[in-house]
Amino acid sequence: MTSAETILKNAFAAAVAVADPKLIVPECLQQIFLPGQEPKGRCLVVGAGKASASMASALESYAAIHWPQVFLEGLVITRYGHYSPTSHIQIIEAGHPLPDQAGMDGAKAIFDLVNDLKQGDVMIALISGGGSSLLTLPQAGITMDDMRQTTEALLRSGAPIEEMNIVRKHLSAILGGNLARLAIAKGVRVEALLISDVTGNLPADIGSGPCAADYSTYQDAVDLLHQYHLGEGVIPASVLDHLWRGCLGEIAETLKEQDLQSAQVNNHVIATAYKSLEAAADYVDRLGYEVVILGDTITGEAQHVGIEQADLVKKAIADGRLKKKPLAFISGGECTVTLPTGIQGRGGRCSEFLLSFFNATHDIRNVSALAADTDGIDGSEKNAGAWFSPELRAVAQAQSLVAGQYLVQHNSYGFFAQLDALVETGPTLTNVNDFRIILVNTE
Repeated sequence: MTSAETILKNAFAAAVAVADPKLIVPECLQQIFLPGQEPKGRCLVVGAGKASASMASALESYAAIHWPQVFLEGLVITRYGHYSPTSHIQIIEAGHPLPDQAGMDGAKAIFDLVNDLKQGDVMIALISGGGSSLLTLPQAGITMDDMRQTTEALLRSGAPIEEMNIVRKHLSAILGGNLARLAIAKGVRVEALLISDVTGNLPADIGSGPCAADYSTYQDAVDLLHQYHLGEGVIPASVLDHLWRGCLGEIAETLKEQDLQSAQVNNHVIATAYKSLEAAADYVDRLGYEVVILGDTITGEAQHVGIEQADLVKKAIADGRLKKKPLAFISGGECTVTLPTGIQGRGGRCSEFLLSFFNATHDIRNVSALAADTDGIDGSEKNAGAWFSPELRAVAQAQSLVAGQYLVQHNSYGFFAQLDALVETGPTLTNVNDFRIILVNTE
């Protein structure tokens, strides 16, 4: 009989595999550039995100076979440790989730490359989660330190990533469609390949949409800072001044739909969280589980979501749903972790969700679960997430580990590390948001 640990980890592996750039980038390129319609003239490849380097590698491999006459050049920025080898496209590693000088220098180089394009050239943009921080090029008057301070305040506030990005778009010379705007002015065709790590899969939200029309405004950004009590003393004065000037119309808005009329700009979402959930569901279905996909848009505080999913399991058991088949609940989305003042915390939103779920199911003997980030990195540590089974729960009891105490300190990493229950994959070189699976076996 297959162990719970093996099933959980194999389901996660299936979810990651279906979003592998080596598979999905060639498929998309084949659909965009039909035979005889390959790029002609200059073909510039730019991008940013945790998967951007592996996307660039996949693109080069495809082009070597199918576009031998096309000379590729360009630059993409990825997170430290997410490098993938390329021959023609330069790879820069930079800071994430906090931006750094390497990312800013890379973003400026991308800006200059696009600015040098001419009518008839083609730009292929490779964008994935993490691009918002990695593609940091502040607008005039805002420094890198200002961006770091603003990003850190947003991360601590507990704001969902889509709301964080509304603020960051309006501080950037590249995000919020500004990269496409630059290319449009040059008469360039733009094809953007996007790996989605956000709920809803809107191009404007993936990596803060450098090539997509933006639905948000400067006023939205100001309202969000007010909502999360991020004002003077927390957010740099240069940032607040810039946003207010934008509200007054003194600074151009981000790219809007009307700006794309007659423009050759296309955004292609080539991987989503839901496709990954379906791949995992197919795997556990073949093992005899009744699968319930809860959706890929689950958000909220990680601890609260853990309790909510524990309640779902308890209701399923009370309703007698285990009489025929064991159950598997699978979900995606991106939770948040709000850190109280004075608490540093260890871990990330996946392991925090799992610890909360572990604590809320202490009276259920036959439940196992795993939660991990598909990019291979969960929060502040180097693990993708964590897992547990009934056997590990018994080990925790034997070691007198009290989950509630670790939850108060937001130290999910420490709890699961003591159980040797961390999921450690290293960078997966893709990123389709968080993955959660719960197995409820029959008695």
